[in-house]
Amino acid sequence: MRISLNSQIFLGALLGIGFGLLFARLGQQTEGVRQGLYLCGLVGNLFIDLLKMVLIPLVFTSIAVGVANLRQHSQLHRVWISTLGFFVLSMGVAVLLALLTANWFHPGKGLSLDLFQGANQDIAAKQMSFADFIAGFLHGLFVNPFAALAQGNVLAIVMFALLLGIAIVIGGDRYRNILQLLQEGLELMLRMVGWIMRLAPFGILALLTRLLATQDMGVLGSLAQFVFVVLGAILFHGFVILPLLLFLIARMSPLKVFLGAREALVTAFATSSSSATLPVTLRCAEQHLHVKPSIAGFVIPLGATANMDGTALYEASAALFVANLAGIELDLAQQLIVFFTTMLAAIGAPGIPSAGMVTLVMVLQSVGLPAEAVAILLPIDRLLDTFRTMVNVEGDMIGSLIVQRLAKDN
Repeated sequence: MRISLNSQIFLGALLGIGFGLLFARLGQQTEGVRQGLYLCGLVGNLFIDLLKMVLIPLVFTSIAVGVANLRQHSQLHRVWISTLGFFVLSMGVAVLLALLTANWFHPGKGLSLDLFQGANQDIAAKQMSFADFIAGFLHGLFVNPFAALAQGNVLAIVMFALLLGIAIVIGGDRYRNILQLLQEGLELMLRMVGWIMRLAPFGILALLTRLLATQDMGVLGSLAQFVFVVLGAILFHGFVILPLLLFLIARMSPLKVFLGAREALVTAFATSSSSATLPVTLRCAEQHLHVKPSIAGFVIPLGATANMDGTALYEASAALFVANLAGIELDLAQQLIVFFTTMLAAIGAPGIPSAGMVTLVMVLQSVGLPAEAVAILLPIDRLLDTFRTMVNVEGDMIGSLIVQRLAKDN
């Protein structure tokens, strides 16, 4: 009987914690411990480097294809404008909720980990006034795309991908070969992500062993606090904010929607994949919630890759949690960077298990935090992934109902 990837990751996390505590007890000066930590450093760094390797092409192809797929529905201007408007609104509210709760509860504050010593200079170098931030942000959006790809300039790459997708929409069938090439490129990137995630149990084992053997044990308590803060925010967004938007805009009973959507929500919780849940989501929307097939067939597949409320909320919370572990308070300009980058990262996160961990690297690096910090978050990622995927799918179905109401009213 083959062990599932979820079970392998959980086992890797348990072994990493066990070896980390054992190495900490034996002491770093022991010869065997030194060799073990060296090996863990090699394996852990390899895993992080692989995530960084696929980040740029994954984000570029995912966003370009997502926007270009509007081509098939370009005649339904009201539908796709309403769809994109709802996606931006719901994700913006989710990220704002994440920032508010992280600033209120301060998970991780009070710890000082050696892992983040080098990040202090990077973050200090990124501190700027609000006016400087706006000027620098706008200036950094439009850069030579080849230079941006070579330098890993994520914001410039995202902007070029958006413009490229819009150009393909306007061009129609004239650019169908380019769209097919981009779609095949996205499929290749997803295949590579699948290969990398097979290494995740070993990467988690190595990173956790090294972390717990060399860092303050208080990180475990802070991690538990972070889990409760994120779960509370995700559930509040899923059971209060999204139903409230549905009631205010579409004038529908949230209870009726939850009853009609429960099959898709349970599937999303079990699979941690909005893409895998897509057939069930479409069936629930069309048969149980009575969304027109033309609207459900557009809003929900697009939402499976571009409407990630739970993922956006989690990544924004994670950025502030890591900053707290580093003992640094992000100012308003830096939190605005987190706000915009998180929304873009969530759009670029494919609807597959743990793909958000790839784009989380992008969010951390946007404010100078080390990508190695994902080592702290990987052990609890799959637990949180189940809840945030459920909210992602809920947002897609509620979005289809709201878009149907807006299109009908117009």
